[in-house]
Amino acid sequence: MVYFVGAGCGAADLITVRGKRLLEQADVIIYAGSLVNAELLQSAKSGCSIHNSAVMTLDEIIAVMQDAEAKGLLTVRLHTGDPCVYGAIREQMDRLDALHIPYEICPGVSAFCGAAAALRAEYTLPDVSQTVILTRMAGRTPVPAAESIESLASHHATMVIFLSAGMLEQLSGQLLAGGYAPDTPAAIVYKASWEDELVLRCTVSTLAETGKRHGIRKHALITVGDFLGSDYALSKLYDAQFETEFRKAKP
Repeated sequence: MVYFVGAGCGAADLITVRGKRLLEQADVIIYAGSLVNAELLQSAKSGCSIHNSAVMTLDEIIAVMQDAEAKGLLTVRLHTGDPCVYGAIREQMDRLDALHIPYEICPGVSAFCGAAAALRAEYTLPDVSQTVILTRMAGRTPVPAAESIESLASHHATMVIFLSAGMLEQLSGQLLAGGYAPDTPAAIVYKASWEDELVLRCTVSTLAETGKRHGIRKHALITVGDFLGSDYALSKLYDAQFETEFRKAKP
């Protein structure tokens, strides 16, 4: 059996209870060494075979899983954050399907959730934004033309931009071209939930300057939108005059 496990966005204790239990039971662990907190490997039992996927190809990863399955061993494929976001798990699952190797997914805390916690922010504020766009800049991995930063920025929704900290000048330009005002609030969240977490608040026009001043080139999320501002409407959920199936409206 293979379990794809979300390691969480950084702090070792942000892995789920289920994920930690699977790590403790695993005979084989394949972890994303460039991003996963190595403290999590301390949960591995004695004799567990541990592999760093940062130096492996897809074929090599599948070969380890296939060998473990042939021996009746339990494999944990440990991904950063939640594996459904930029986790490249579809290609692994398709290969396992072809080999008739069973697998399950254990979700984790994505970095976009960790960034919101670091910012003490709510992405979905009434009268501000009710949509969160998770995206990335085009780089060595292309982005579909219809999902360019300019196109997505035109919605003026909350944006959380992954894998783009090394392209802040280009990102800023594309956000402005998409219709964001230069003074639109933005923030760079470096290594959310890690001990060296850093939150840098700025604007769309000062993203590149802010990142350069603090030496940010990777391991950071960029958040953009008026959810970072101070104006918003109160939720109807707790409005005394708003009736729900659980509570009568109060005069």
